[in-house]
Formats: sequence, C-alpha cells, structure tokens
Amino acid sequence: MSNETTHKPRLTTSAMIASIAAEGQRTETAPFGHALVAAAQRDPRIVGMSADLSKYTDLHVFAREFPERHLQMGMAEQLLMAAAGGMAKEGLVPFATTYAVFATRRAYDFIHQVIAEERLNVKICAALPGLTTGYGPSHQATDDLALMRAVPGMTVIDPCDALDTAQAVEAIAAHHGPVYMRLLRGKVPMVLDEYDYRFELGKAKLLRDGKDVLIIASGIMTMRALEVAQLLGDGSADVAVLHVPTIKPLDEASIIEACRRSGRLVVVAENHSTVGGLSEAVALTLLKARVAPELRQVALPDAFLDAGALPTLHDRYGISAAVMAANILQWLG
Repeated sequence: MSNETTHKPRLTTSAMIASIAAEGQRTETAPFGHALVAAAQRDPRIVGMSADLSKYTDLHVFAREFPERHLQMGMAEQLLMAAAGGMAKEGLVPFATTYAVFATRRAYDFIHQVIAEERLNVKICAALPGLTTGYGPSHQATDDLALMRAVPGMTVIDPCDALDTAQAVEAIAAHHGPVYMRLLRGKVPMVLDEYDYRFELGKAKLLRDGKDVLIIASGIMTMRALEVAQLLGDGSADVAVLHVPTIKPLDEASIIEACRRSGRLVVVAENHSTVGGLSEAVALTLLKARVAPELRQVALPDAFLDAGALPTLHDRYGISAAVMAANILQWLG
C-alpha cells in the first residue's frame, strides 16, 4: 500500500458565508448600515435593534454613530420582535435586524400577533436570505418570502444590490406600516447603477428589453438575470429583465404588460423555494389576467438544501448564471 497522501485543494470557510460578489465585481461595504445612519440623521425616531448579531447585519455601523439608539436584545428573537412592537406603539421607528431564519421561523407568531395585527411601524431587516449561506438548513432562509407574504398587511421587499438596499431603506423608513426586507450585508455587489435605476416601493422596473426571453426576477436573481443576458448576448438569445424588488404588494400591472408581448419565453427567477414566493405570485397574477405565456421557473427546490461552498450550491440548485443560461437555451429549444 502506498504511503503517499493525495492532497486536494480545500475550500476556505469564506466560501460558505454570505458573499455573493464575484471576483473583481464592484461592491459597496455595509450599504444597509450606512443607509440607516443617513435615515436616522433625518428622523430621530429611528432606533436600531438586534438579537446579538449587529456585526453580522451591518447594524454595527449604526451603533457606532448612534450608540444611545442601538438596542442589543441578546439571543432572543421573540423578545426582539415584541420589544420592537412596543417601541413602535410609543412612536419610535424600530429597525429590527437578525438572520432571516430566526426572524421568520423563530419569531413568526410575535411578528403576526404583536406587529402585523396592529399595523405597527416596525421594519424587519433580515440577513442571509435564501441560499446566501452554505451552512445548511439551520441558516438557509429558503421559505421566508412565503411566510412573510402570508402575513396580512406586511410589505415584503427583496433588493438586488447595494444601491437597491440603500434606496429601499430610505423608502421603508418613510413608509408607515410593517415591512419585511431581505438584507444583503458585507461587501454587496453594485450593478443597478448602470441601468438608471431608482427603487420605488411597490414598483417593478424593466432594466433591459429583449425579444426572445423575459426574466422576471427579484433579489440577487436580478443580478444573475443580467449576467445571463450578457452570456446569451452573443446571438443565442435576446433577454429582457424585469426587476421586482417589492414582492408584496406586487406590481401586477407591470408584470401583465410585460407578459402580454407574444413570442417570448417568460422565466421567473428567485432565490427562494419553489413554494410560496415570486413565481407563484406571478403565475396567479397572469392566470387572473388570462395572460398565458410559456412560463418556466428558476427557484430552489422544495427540500432541505445541502451545506457547502456557495458557488457549488448555486450550480447544484440551478441559480448560478451559467446553469440558468444553459437551461434557458434548452427551454428555447
């Protein structure tokens, strides 16, 4: 038996954390934290709250600027949401941050009964949405949009990049009512500034037009859709991209208008389970309007996902740009 050991390259831990920026891609650091500071400078009612994760939701940027308005609730997400509701009742505007799995699964009843039922002005900003961490089902919030869409009166937002995140913070701070926003943290890609983009609550935006395929996307999948458009821009397919940052209320008029155009494959792309997210919302919208394009779905499976390096998992579950492009070409025949 040979005593030689075969050494395989090992992926570092950083390959499993919530970094979605490609090598060399333009990024902004902590866009949420800096945008919240700017909003708090304008509005003294804003407070920042966390459940022992300020460093990992970029709330530490806010805490450094406004230590007296930063509230660390400890590892108690139910208490975080209940306390946020109480502060909203006293006229404050709490931004409650934690990981999406803890906000939606662990504290769901408190969000539903304490915050949403009384239409309290609480902004829930939740990091690690969908498949933006490789640490397995305990940390992968692949069902958060479905859960929050089901809460009456809850506004649900899924921003694409640093620009979207910063502008969404400004918008939800001015909006009265409960909001759930997926949070992109750390070094967040910057892509939408190239498309003359401005976030508007409840509005979808056509970023580019194309005659062969329409990709309707939210969150990081809008970034992937734009990458797919570039990959297929060699003549393989002309791809339009409709960005839908507000999942609820949904901009049904823009979606229907875009899908009425005949002869285009429509692909709905989301960083979420196939169940209960953007795809089902779009499909129901089109069904009610009696608009029937050829429709395909790019989404995470209705399953507990594997742990591992994000690039590997994105390929495995079909949400990488390369796999999306290959599947679209196959669907086009």
